[in-house]
Amino acid sequence: MNRRRNVASVLVVCLSWCLGSASVALADSPDVVFVPTANDIVLKMLEVGGVKKGDVVYDLGCGDGRIVAMAAKRFGCKGVGFDINPVRVRESNKTVKKLNVGHLVKIEEKNIFDVDLSKASVIMLYLLPALNKKLIPQLNKMKPGSRIVSHEYGMDGGATPDKTIKIISREDNTEHKIYLYTIPLKKKKEKS
Repeated sequence: MNRRRNVASVLVVCLSWCLGSASVALADSPDVVFVPTANDIVLKMLEVGGVKKGDVVYDLGCGDGRIVAMAAKRFGCKGVGFDINPVRVRESNKTVKKLNVGHLVKIEEKNIFDVDLSKASVIMLYLLPALNKKLIPQLNKMKPGSRIVSHEYGMDGGATPDKTIKIISREDNTEHKIYLYTIPLKKKKEKS
């Protein structure tokens, strides 16, 4: 019994230390872990967002840059990827160079919560629901008719999607959700 209590005490101390360290580390770190979106899901996101040549596509938390680079390559539209992590920014720039779309796409190292979204006609997201919800004030400053496409997560009750699509990726054989929102965002209806 004493051994169990000692192990439990050590675990509590370790967990407390880890959580304390994590909260300090997260102050200057990205809020999410980079998980690349399968290419077939990227193409579906671009389709759902109705991306076309005249659009300006922003990817918030762009990771390796594949979404804005593929949008530019496929449709000839302009794109801007934003990421807070300098490693991701370098990877994104490599993707842009590899797809030869540097004349259409730029990658910026910025905190997505400090970005002016008013010039975008399409926003691409693969963020956690609470982060999507936190973006709502910025998104609401976009022009009416602008589209927001979110992979996997909605806006945590902050807005109702116009459309939700489920698709199984041929690349990872997993079901994914894609949410489409348009500006002005539809507020979540309160239950009576």
